[in-house]
Amino acid sequence: MKKKLIVLTGAGISAESGIATFRDADGLWEGHDIMEVASPQGFKTNPALVLDFYNKRRAQLAEVEPNRAHEILAELEDHYDVTIITQNVDDLHERGGSSNIIHLHGELKKAKSSVVDSHVQECSGSIQIGDLAADGSQLRPHIVWFGEAVPLIEQAHELVTQADILLIIGTSMVVYPAAGLIHAAKPGKPIYVIDPGNPELVTDRVQFIQKTATEGLAELVPVLTVNLPT
Repeated sequence: MKKKLIVLTGAGISAESGIATFRDADGLWEGHDIMEVASPQGFKTNPALVLDFYNKRRAQLAEVEPNRAHEILAELEDHYDVTIITQNVDDLHERGGSSNIIHLHGELKKAKSSVVDSHVQECSGSIQIGDLAADGSQLRPHIVWFGEAVPLIEQAHELVTQADILLIIGTSMVVYPAAGLIHAAKPGKPIYVIDPGNPELVTDRVQFIQKTATEGLAELVPVLTVNLPT
């Protein structure tokens, strides 16, 4: 039986494909207060602005491709039972070949009812005012906004408790509740963090690789696969 490798990814892994991270000075939120475009209040106040913001993000997503880091994670499925828990709303993990992905913060290429969260549908194009869900309500992006509950956090927490290895890539680990997942890893299980910055991790269990996602995975994969059956 393959060991369970749980991978928690953030904006850093997508940045290598050309998707800006919102914490950068020139990131996605440039020109907008976060709460204007990523909160229920913002959507209620100016739905056209919010829809346009995510329509542009969706159009950008169509122009980028998975990078080598995404592909390496898919290749690790040859050696491990891999589940990716991502804070990213793009579909680069899917396009990179990974099989098991949990999107904590929603998915850019889906839309949902603005009334009933479970009414979700595919959305590869734009969403306009007047576009309605099956229940007759205005469609909105299938994104978990600030102030909203994270429906899949309990499932993610349970998966991390089952991890034989926890790998964290490209996230500052400061946005909760996702940042708290590291503490769900069982004592004695290795935790690797790949990030070119210096995430604020309050644990001495971490083996830190201060590199980009692609560089860090290239260094770590030989460690993870040594002595494993081919």
